[in-house]
Amino acid sequence: MSLQAGNHAGLQAPGEACRLVVRKERGLAEILQFVVAGLDIGQQVVIMAGPICLKEIAHGLSETGLKTDALLHSGRLVFLTAPNCLGDLLRPSEPLQRSPLHRHSTVMRWVTDWSWAYGNGSDVGTIRDYQRRIHEFIRPFNAISMCTVHCERVERGDLLAMLVDHRRGTKSVEATRRMAHA
Repeated sequence: MSLQAGNHAGLQAPGEACRLVVRKERGLAEILQFVVAGLDIGQQVVIMAGPICLKEIAHGLSETGLKTDALLHSGRLVFLTAPNCLGDLLRPSEPLQRSPLHRHSTVMRWVTDWSWAYGNGSDVGTIRDYQRRIHEFIRPFNAISMCTVHCERVERGDLLAMLVDHRRGTKSVEATRRMAHA
C-alpha cells in the first residue's frame, strides 16, 4: 500500500483536519490500521462506504482477530452503507434520532471511502458536494477522520479536483472551529 495524496494535518489530536488517502492498490491496509487503532483505544469507529468495501473491511477486521459482529452489535463499530445512508445523514432534520452514532462518546474515528461514488458514474460535482456536506456533518463530533478512494476508479483531473476540494473543505472546517473558540 502506498499513500499518494497527503495528510492535511496530523491525526494526533481530536478535531484535526481530515486525512485523504488515495489507494493505488485494492487492499485496505491503511483503513484497517486506522480502524484497529481506534478500536484498540476504545473509540467508536464509523465507516461509510459501499457495500463491497464494508464487507472487505469486516473480513479484514476478523482476520486481525477482532470480532466484527460483536463490535457492530455493541455500537463501537458502525457501518453506514453508501449511498443509501446519505439521505438520512444529510437530511435537514435531526439525523441522529435513534442513531448508532454516539455524540457524547470518546473521540470518534470516521472513515469515508468514496470509491463507490466514482465507480457508479455519479457527477464529479455532486460527489464533491457530498464530501463537503459529510465533513460538515462530522465536524460536531470532533472526529479524527480519513477519506479514501481507490485511484483506479478516478481520472487524474478528478483526483486533483478532489484533493483541492478536500483541502478547501477541511480548511473551512478549521476556520469555523477557530472562530468558535475565539
